[in-house]
Amino acid sequence: MSNQNPTRRYRRRTLRIAVEYHSRSGTCSETATTLGAGGLFIESDTPPSEGSLLKLRFQVSAAGAHHELEGRVVWSRGISAGHAGTPGMGIEFTDRRAIKLLAQELDTLD
Repeated sequence: MSNQNPTRRYRRRTLRIAVEYHSRSGTCSETATTLGAGGLFIESDTPPSEGSLLKLRFQVSAAGAHHELEGRVVWSRGISAGHAGTPGMGIEFTDRRAIKLLAQELDTLD
């Protein structure tokens, strides 16, 4: 049995945080349920299409920094797509400097 998931560079965390993102369609507020320094999963019934560029803003913890990152939708599934699983989108962060700062904060969490 082969592993079809590519090797992840950063560890992922399961959590629930509010994420605001801006795309060509406007600004939305949704919930992220998985986060790593390389990207996150955002729940959304109507996610932007694959390849869409986003500007994201979120805070990992109440005492943590506000993160503002740029990202790209690498996959998405809407509520009407007929796919199993939670509707939403996988985002890959594209700003290396911001990724480094986020990775440092995530490393300090237990």
